[in-house]
Amino acid sequence: MSTISDPRIGIALGAGSARGLAHVPFMEAIDELGLKPARIAGTSIGALLGAGWAAGLSGAGVRELSYQMLGSVNGLFGRLFATQMRSIRQSLRTGISIQLDPEQIFDSFTPPDFPASFSALKIPFTCIATDFNSWHQVAFYEGPLRPAVAGSLAVPSLYRPVHHQDRLLVDGGVTNPMPLDAVASDADILIGIDVNGDPQDWPENRIPSPLDIAFGSAQIMAHSLIANMIAAYRPDLYFRPRIRGVGAYEYWKVREIIAAGDADKDRFKRALTVRIEDFIAGRRRIS
Repeated sequence: MSTISDPRIGIALGAGSARGLAHVPFMEAIDELGLKPARIAGTSIGALLGAGWAAGLSGAGVRELSYQMLGSVNGLFGRLFATQMRSIRQSLRTGISIQLDPEQIFDSFTPPDFPASFSALKIPFTCIATDFNSWHQVAFYEGPLRPAVAGSLAVPSLYRPVHHQDRLLVDGGVTNPMPLDAVASDADILIGIDVNGDPQDWPENRIPSPLDIAFGSAQIMAHSLIANMIAAYRPDLYFRPRIRGVGAYEYWKVREIIAAGDADKDRFKRALTVRIEDFIAGRRRIS
């Protein structure tokens, strides 16, 4: 007789800048069901949140940290200003352009005792970045954690690229904004969380700024990449929180963004419970 066991859950946390905070309720939902993913994969902010989850932070803990660190404009910009000042001082010494250092961003938004390597994580984790020189995605699942996640966070122009393992890394969302492929082979139940957001409703009398056009165009490209990924690696559960009216870097709207994920939380829990029950019933029939 075969042994009936819980299904292996693989979850892909997508890119979306500030909108990525909508991942938090889905992390909480899995925790509240008493489950643990077999593998987590993340891109950009999904990589940062996924690394925290894999390190042992609970979804509820990530929510509380997010409120504390990002819940006000002053609190957010205090952290970013300290990071920016380090970049300015470095630019005065080296003459390089002033961009945020994603490794310092990683340090600013993770606890001091955060694991240094993938091997120290409690849940297997894959981080997706983009190699600017080869134009290909790079999947990191071993070695030092900080440069891999920082590379995944390195939004072009806003953040400096990260030199790591003879590669020049930029934002993983450039090539793979929802990395289902990084967890599909390991999963009995494959979950994709898409936080790319929805189209913005622009008033007729307002012309989007160049920055709005840049970020909006990135969303459009990510939408196409995600559609192709879903076609290639069809998830058992796919959720896309409805996030409107939130700019790519309006992290201080953390409560509003997380609330968008909260709206889907109970439905996600019910859908996942049904999938698990179906999986176990199928195993019983086989045994």
